[in-house]
Amino acid sequence: MFASIIPITADYDVWLMSHDHERENQTVDGRHPLLTGVEGGLFATVVMTLFREPTARALPPTAEFLARYLSGEQADYPVAAFVLHLLYGIGAGIVFVPIFTTMIGETDEPETVGLVTGAIYGLAASVFGERVVLARMLNMKLDTDEAAVFYAGHLIYGLTLGVWVGSRSWFSHS
Repeated sequence: MFASIIPITADYDVWLMSHDHERENQTVDGRHPLLTGVEGGLFATVVMTLFREPTARALPPTAEFLARYLSGEQADYPVAAFVLHLLYGIGAGIVFVPIFTTMIGETDEPETVGLVTGAIYGLAASVFGERVVLARMLNMKLDTDEAAVFYAGHLIYGLTLGVWVGSRSWFSHS
C-alpha cells in the first residue's frame, strides 16, 4: 500500500512523470515540486512553532533529543534544537509532496485537497512523534495539556503545509 503512496525510487522525477504524463515537473511558478515541499515544510514549521511557543514555555522536544544523544542539558542546545526542528519540518514537507501528488487526482480544488490531506498528515505526524520519538526514543510522556498542544501544533503544521503545496500545485487548474 505505502509503495503506491511514497515512491520507492531514487528518481523522483521519473515517479512523478509516470503518474501523469500531462503534468510538467515544475510548479506553476517554475519550481521543482520538491522545492515546494522544502518551502512549505519550513513555513509550516515556523507557523507551528509560533503557535506552540506561548503555551509550551519550553524548547521543542528536539532539545531533549540533543541532550540525550549528545550529552548535556536541554538548555545547552536552544539554537540547535530549533534548527533540528526546522530540518524535521522541511523533511516532512518533502515527504508530503508525493503523498499530495497521489491524492490530488484531476481536481480543480487543490487547496481543499491540500487541507484535508495536510490535516491527516499532521495528525499522523503527531501520533508518530508521540509514540515513537517521545515515548520510545526519549522516554517522555506528555500530560493532557501538553498532548493537546502537541497534537494541535502538528494539525496546524499539516493544514499550513497542505494549503502551501496545494496553492502551488504543478499542474494547471481547470
